[in-house]
Amino acid sequence: MSGVKLLRAKLHQVRVTHSQRDYIGSIAVDLDLMEHVGMLPLEEVDIVNLENGHRWSTYLLPAARGSSRICPNGGGAMLCEPGDRLIIFSYAVLRSSELSSRPHVARVLVSDADNRLQTLFEQVLEPHAGGLRYSVRGRRGELPDQPDLLLGADTPLRCEPQ
Repeated sequence: MSGVKLLRAKLHQVRVTHSQRDYIGSIAVDLDLMEHVGMLPLEEVDIVNLENGHRWSTYLLPAARGSSRICPNGGGAMLCEPGDRLIIFSYAVLRSSELSSRPHVARVLVSDADNRLQTLFEQVLEPHAGGLRYSVRGRRGELPDQPDLLLGADTPLRCEPQ
């Protein structure tokens, strides 16, 4: 069985509010932010610190709803400081046959400086004419102005799911 690992959800440019080195791993994230993109408590995530390039993997713990809290714990706390901007990613592993039969949607939240939703959009990969088509759908707020993200409307790809 062949599979592919695809982005499922992303919190982009959330800011570290606290860090706790003497804690048993994980990162605490405001439950509202998690729910906007469909992330789950205990879900494995990859994290990138945009200030220093550090990357690590851990799992999510829900922080109080509406708290705007982003709190790396344990070893992750040593890789960032309050105020650092992070990207938090989660992934899905799909069988190639799933890509041929239904769309895959990744939800992306872009945060403002106070860890509040600024923009929420979806990146979609769907079956199209024997291959796949990539598109971006806006949901809330303005879509980022990045030509490499948008690629134009309904961009066909020259690949077929294996």
